[in-house]
Amino acid sequence: MKKSLKIKSCPQVSNLKMDIDVNAATLSQLINLQQQYGDIFKINSNKNTPSYFINDPTLIKALLVKNHSNYKKGPGFERIKMLLGNGLIVSDGETWRRARTMIQPTFARQNIHKLVQQMLVCSQNRALLWDKLITKNQLINITEEMSEFALELILKSIFGEDYDVLIDKGNENPFAFLSKDSTRDLSVVMKMRNLRNHILSIITNRRQLKREATNYDFLSMYLKAEDKSGNKFTDVELIDEIITLIVAGYETSAGTLNWAWYLLSTHKDEEEKLYQEAKPIFTDLNTLNIETINSMSYTQAILEETLRLYPPVWLFSRKTTNDDVLEGYEIPINSNLFISPYILHRSKQFWNNHDKFNPERFNQRSEAKKINSAYFPFSLGPRRCLGEYFSFLEMKIHLGYLINKYRIVHTQDNKPQLNLGINLRSSNDISLQLEPR
Repeated sequence: MKKSLKIKSCPQVSNLKMDIDVNAATLSQLINLQQQYGDIFKINSNKNTPSYFINDPTLIKALLVKNHSNYKKGPGFERIKMLLGNGLIVSDGETWRRARTMIQPTFARQNIHKLVQQMLVCSQNRALLWDKLITKNQLINITEEMSEFALELILKSIFGEDYDVLIDKGNENPFAFLSKDSTRDLSVVMKMRNLRNHILSIITNRRQLKREATNYDFLSMYLKAEDKSGNKFTDVELIDEIITLIVAGYETSAGTLNWAWYLLSTHKDEEEKLYQEAKPIFTDLNTLNIETINSMSYTQAILEETLRLYPPVWLFSRKTTNDDVLEGYEIPINSNLFISPYILHRSKQFWNNHDKFNPERFNQRSEAKKINSAYFPFSLGPRRCLGEYFSFLEMKIHLGYLINKYRIVHTQDNKPQLNLGINLRSSNDISLQLEPR
């Protein structure tokens, strides 16, 4: 029988509010505790529930992959559930397994490839606006622009022509608050509830008219999806999953592109390498195809390195549903476990020059073993993000198309600070000065 290993305990930390909210103080505390107590330790608090922090890749893989059935979503997801309902990100058990199985075919690569033109059009829409701003010698608010780009794309990918009809009614885009209001408080919860009515009207219209979308969109796939018993999503289930897809699909890409543009603006050699890769692919759009896009290995490396430094979900949690043993460490039932991709991705024991932006590390074989074990911006195991390929594809098209049109002249002098909410954001908007190439 395997001998259980002893987990170090840190002194009582009564103000470490990981199960309530997270902020810069929490991140700083976790970094300090990890440096002092190692890559697995117990957090003693004034609560009865035991809590553990894990920063060891082998233990994380055991938790998320090998032993995943012993865990459910942990503290903090109640707040997310208020926003998203009981969609794929929040649900557990049989509800999650059923939804995952029904949704997975939507994100097959051959289906995502049908949205490449839409990704390009949304990038071109940004360029039309940027040309006007540059003519007026105005800065580009990259943070706002990335939110607008990613939200437009995910909405068009979900609703297809129904999105254009909704916008053409002359009213303000009912989804606009998602990109304009970065808070996720109770006021946003109420706006999300109102949004459900708009989504329901689109669903009802499609069902009543039995209308097939002219072009591929995610909603068509969700409406067709059936479980093993032949049952489809109910209206409530469908709305929960659509809202989850909207928020998760747009925030991940918007945040990553925001940081990617900033990093490129402060690393001119990397910007030039990106341009040299993009130029032959995006100069003649008639030759653009999925093979040329997928050949953009340096662009992919830039995005992966950006996700290493700024993973969208910087902290997440699990709760044990049974007593468990993780690689010799005994974890009792009802324990809370916390994992931080942000801390793991910047741990010097796993990464050379851990704080340096170096896309080449993702093209070097010497880093391959570390990357495979200490890198999980989209999580691991059965709950790994289904939209990962969609996200990388849209971001490569976006960066490739726009870097081929514009050169970064100047960025703000102050390094953006972190906004540590549900997702990792910049606490202040990032603005760039661009010029046409």
